[in-house]
Amino acid sequence: MSSHAKPSGERRFLQVHFETMGAQLAASKSGMWLFLASELLFFGGLFTAYAVYRANHPDMYHYGQYFLDWRMGAINTAVLISSSLSAAWSVRAAQLGDTKTLKATLWLTLLLAGAFLVVKYFEYAHKIEAGYIWGGEHCVDNLKVAGKLTEHQIEHCLSALPPEVAHLPIPEHMGRFFSIYFVMTGLHGLHVLIGMALYVWLLRRAGRGDFGPKYFGPVDMVALYWHIVDMIWIFLFPLLYLIG
Repeated sequence: MSSHAKPSGERRFLQVHFETMGAQLAASKSGMWLFLASELLFFGGLFTAYAVYRANHPDMYHYGQYFLDWRMGAINTAVLISSSLSAAWSVRAAQLGDTKTLKATLWLTLLLAGAFLVVKYFEYAHKIEAGYIWGGEHCVDNLKVAGKLTEHQIEHCLSALPPEVAHLPIPEHMGRFFSIYFVMTGLHGLHVLIGMALYVWLLRRAGRGDFGPKYFGPVDMVALYWHIVDMIWIFLFPLLYLIG
């Protein structure tokens, strides 16, 4: 047979600079962990900004917590934990060569990720409609500025206030709280979207029968990425929704 013949089976996915599939998988995992470490450093800067603002303006966070629906946050936490389970299950199915289970768990992970974004959409829509937004445009901040809002806008803003804050003094710079909220949860949501795109890619390849006991690296790498996305949310949920 010619030395230039195309490899068959899983070896067709073996890159030229690796001698074995095992060496390729080990190198892929090392590279993925380095990438995930850079992601943690990226979000670490955001968590540092959160800590600095919280230390300097604790009243702002205590007040702002009541504007967040912890029930929606809890639902999304349960959704993402479930998606991590299905992602891990998909890796095991690929290792066993169980294509049917692999495709089912990939679909389940993708649907759960979509459910997370649907809940986040309703949460964002409510806040934007009520005027709970970023920067200096927060309606609560504007209540303190004479002539900033019309009577109708003032009535709308006051009607949207949670009942728990009716007796509390309005802290300064509530727009900063929502700036941090939208940046941290928005960037996390972007990572969820990227993860969904990766799972669509895996589904297409699984449909072609690419994965099996000797080649399951892409499923494993995407699952590692997804676990990090889930872990970041597990920190965001209590820091933004629960600690007042």
